[in-house]
Amino acid sequence: MPDLYAYTDGACSGNPGPGGWGVLLQAKEGATVVKERELKGGEAATTNNRMELMAAISALESLNRDTEITVVTDSAYVKNGVTGWIHGWKRNGWKTASKKPVKNVELWQRLDAANARHRVTWKWVKGHAGHPENERADELARAGMKPFK
Repeated sequence: MPDLYAYTDGACSGNPGPGGWGVLLQAKEGATVVKERELKGGEAATTNNRMELMAAISALESLNRDTEITVVTDSAYVKNGVTGWIHGWKRNGWKTASKKPVKNVELWQRLDAANARHRVTWKWVKGHAGHPENERADELARAGMKPFK
């Protein structure tokens, strides 16, 4: 059975402004890509963080059944949020440690639900550093933003 990877990225022109998200889904056997799918979308008025979240949400929500997957993101906000901060937010009724409402709470709740349906390994990569799949996800995010610019 091939290993499944989702490379995700978000982009925003102005912050807030028009934004897009992109996902490169790859099934790999060793280093060989055996199947690939691209997803993208965007919004007219959004933020970079919202688009990063939408990329991860869209990747996981696109899977029809419980799947073991590695999500690769260049967003420390998404990776640190879903693997760490979210546990405290949920315990505190979706409030931060300083008792303020969590920003983008509806997207965090969606990501939490999608994450719970799968067996996800979260990995961070440095953005715009020549990582080929991350660069493809970035291109998809920019394409997703185009209709809203």
